[in-house]
Amino acid sequence: MKKYTIALLLFTFCTCIYAQTQEFFPPDYSKIEKNVKDKKSTLYFDTLFNRYTQADSTMTLEEKRHLYYGYSFQDEYSPYGRAEEENKLRELLQKENADKKDLEKIIEYTDAILKQYPFSIRMKEYRIYSFRELGKIAEVEKENIQAEIIIDAILSSGDGTKKETCFYVINTSNEYELLNLLGFDFGGKQSLIDGGYDYLTLAKNSYQLEGFYFDVSRCLESLKF
Repeated sequence: MKKYTIALLLFTFCTCIYAQTQEFFPPDYSKIEKNVKDKKSTLYFDTLFNRYTQADSTMTLEEKRHLYYGYSFQDEYSPYGRAEEENKLRELLQKENADKKDLEKIIEYTDAILKQYPFSIRMKEYRIYSFRELGKIAEVEKENIQAEIIIDAILSSGDGTKKETCFYVINTSNEYELLNLLGFDFGGKQSLIDGGYDYLTLAKNSYQLEGFYFDVSRCLESLKF
């Protein structure tokens, strides 16, 4: 099958935001938890998730951050869980050429995987590609908006160049997705440092960056009983 790549529009969006952002601020998890559990709040998780599902492009950055980080306080949050459709999708992506039936299967499998973790940027990438190939432009736009909501939230948390300005993620899959979105290749080494940070090395790049730091504290919290 033709190699899947990030949609140009999405990639351009990410790199421009990354280059232009001046200030970053880490998520206040205690505040986010309180707000997303408050049914009377406009930041109540179910309200935000419904807007996300409808691809509401008017969501503010605060709302996007409460949506993404607030998911880690939902009962269904399982950052190390895996959907059985992942293996089926992986096999399908190995095919040399994709026909209409294959593209429809990709959409079916990614839909199931997103029920396990709704903020997988890679699954959004596959869906954008498949819908575009099928000529379903309205669906492409919807997936793009949803992907941008996720990316906005993560990029607002830091620049990843040091622990003090690390990216905050609620699923380690988002780490590798973000590298690709920003135009970097994984350098091959991942390490957990200081009890709550993932450090991923980068392949040689024009920015001379050696690696990115990610706060994975919410992922690790999920392992505690």
